[in-house]
Amino acid sequence: MVGKIYDGLTPPTTIWEKPQKDGDCTLTTPRVPFCSTPCGGSAACVEDDTCLAYPTAHGAGTITMTGLTATSGSAPLELVLVSNTYQAPPSVPLAYPPFAEGDAISLTAKGDYFAAFNLSAKGIAPLALASGELALKTGEPLKVNWTKGNESSAKIHVKLDISHHGGSKGQIECDTSDSGSLSIGAGLVTKLLNLGVAGFPTVIVTRHTVGSTAIAPGRVELELSSTVEQGVTIDGLKSCTDKADCPSGQECQTDLTCK
Repeated sequence: MVGKIYDGLTPPTTIWEKPQKDGDCTLTTPRVPFCSTPCGGSAACVEDDTCLAYPTAHGAGTITMTGLTATSGSAPLELVLVSNTYQAPPSVPLAYPPFAEGDAISLTAKGDYFAAFNLSAKGIAPLALASGELALKTGEPLKVNWTKGNESSAKIHVKLDISHHGGSKGQIECDTSDSGSLSIGAGLVTKLLNLGVAGFPTVIVTRHTVGSTAIAPGRVELELSSTVEQGVTIDGLKSCTDKADCPSGQECQTDLTCK
């Protein structure tokens, strides 16, 4: 459990563009802007020769959460503010999971630098993937299965990145309902494979609910999430961390592939 409230958005240093959409899924490719004059440590290069300052975190006074279960029972939980980051107090061990699916989880901030606000979201069930080995193949869809949840407000986010250890060439992201299954189209899969691969490719699946409200600087969100990351296999790809992982005569490359 962690929370932070900034006075603005964190500048993106990678621009994901050229979207290609198929159903609930979108393939994008990265572009890293270049600033001829360095932005320094207090700002980021967000577009060619354009710097944007990093936001600053501040407090919103005492924040209390209700609906959570500690190992000793249920009670309102007052979060601890350390370096403008809200955390659960170490003296209150939470149960796992700390709420049941459908439970009302509420957060109340009394206000300080930021004005007082209230947030709420519904509890979710821990995510459990039902897929066996996930294999990416040219010309074939990728089917991802999980145990369906019962909370109607929950959504599923899927991120497929098969080149992150070599400098990402592209990614597929999907936002879909918590139906228990998703098929990523063969066309998007083929295009992603053609962009290039690196060692230890993975798919990351997240179930989440989000509650939000508006304060003067912008939007504040309470997100409850459960995430599972699973490796995927690709024909001809052998991942490695050193030479011993590779077949005889091959070396472990900087992108963690055997060649």
